[in-house]
Amino acid sequence: MPLWQTAQFDDGAMRTDTLNSKLRHNAAVNIMDGALFGFGVMGLASYVTIIPLFLSYLTESTALIGFVAALFHIGWQVPQLLTSSYVAGLERYKPMVLVTTLFERLPYFGLALVALAIPAIGPDAALILTLLLLAVQSIGGGFTGTPWQSMISKIMPPHRLGTFFGLQSACVNLFGAGGALLASVILERLDYPISFSWLYFVSGVGLVISFCFLAWTHEPKSAPRDVVPRLNWRDFARRLRHILGRDHNFRSFLLARSLTSLSLTAISFYTIFGIRRFDMSPETVGVMTSVLLLSNTISSSAIGWIGDRWGHRRVLILANLLTVIAIAVALRATDIAWLYLVFALTGVVNATQWTTVMSITVQFCSVAERPFYIGMANTLIAPITIFAPIIGGWLVDAASFEATFGIFAIAGLLSILVLVNLMQDPRPTLGIAAAD
Repeated sequence: MPLWQTAQFDDGAMRTDTLNSKLRHNAAVNIMDGALFGFGVMGLASYVTIIPLFLSYLTESTALIGFVAALFHIGWQVPQLLTSSYVAGLERYKPMVLVTTLFERLPYFGLALVALAIPAIGPDAALILTLLLLAVQSIGGGFTGTPWQSMISKIMPPHRLGTFFGLQSACVNLFGAGGALLASVILERLDYPISFSWLYFVSGVGLVISFCFLAWTHEPKSAPRDVVPRLNWRDFARRLRHILGRDHNFRSFLLARSLTSLSLTAISFYTIFGIRRFDMSPETVGVMTSVLLLSNTISSSAIGWIGDRWGHRRVLILANLLTVIAIAVALRATDIAWLYLVFALTGVVNATQWTTVMSITVQFCSVAERPFYIGMANTLIAPITIFAPIIGGWLVDAASFEATFGIFAIAGLLSILVLVNLMQDPRPTLGIAAAD
């Protein structure tokens, strides 16, 4: 059962000091896991800046670069619902997390080898291998997503979940900002493709150390009432239909999430926009990444704390408004200096989406149903996040950045309308009541 719920010993009394010690331990090791993960994935090998920059050396197709953003979402979102039934039947989530997360960490060593081999194998072969490795990395993250979120929701108090995710996100992005600064130095001092080989290798080392902290997580067995017997596919589909049929509020949340994901696709094109519109240099790309991550770091802790007290739905409304403002600033930009504001606003938005979405999702349901809700909250919006970057990249090539960003801004405004008019804050005590 959750560590925050009880700690029974031979005399049947609760030992608060032991409870708090385990809670502090789990918070510390998971924050360090996130911090070093951010150093590698958010900084040295950022999907927002570094990966698109690397691909720009291998291809001139904006649509293909947009596909990589879609590839990340495919891998992250699609497996989560498919694994939810299996995850719901686990007494402990940690063993599955440790196995599946290797597939999202080890590919960076492969990317380092690909970058090193570009002079020998050529850009076409390097592009294919890069896409394959990024696919493995993203799918590994998707298989890790549901058990990891279930594990964190289990070992952290529900009324502090937003605060924890906020603190973790702050450390993720603080270390990520450091990684981005290091990336800008490496890109400035080393020639292509050696520079990218070093970026990916150091990223991989950071992720290995991150894995060690994750492995130190203490997770007790779940109570029998919180373990769902394994379902066949027909019963699994019936259960999902039942959840969606009865929970109007969650359906409204999914609609808002879909529109929000469409508006957030603009983030994938800011770097290419800067390169093509203002001839942004690789060194500036690294600085922009730092701006994004520092903004994320500064806002993350406050956002989690505010969400726990003010309501995560309200925080999502504010984040979607900032997304629309960032798009408007990009469209009105007259020089590259305006993009610093765009990336700063995007950092706040990213912090909100990561912290708030994971916190609010588990508030809709009982402990036993968490894997199903987590899976649906990610997989059911996958078609939007998969095809939006591809279509967006095609639209940029066929029309303009202005038309593409305009569509993303409209989606952001529609998501605000759904959150304001159709969705209500879920009861944060629902998961606790179900566990009693």
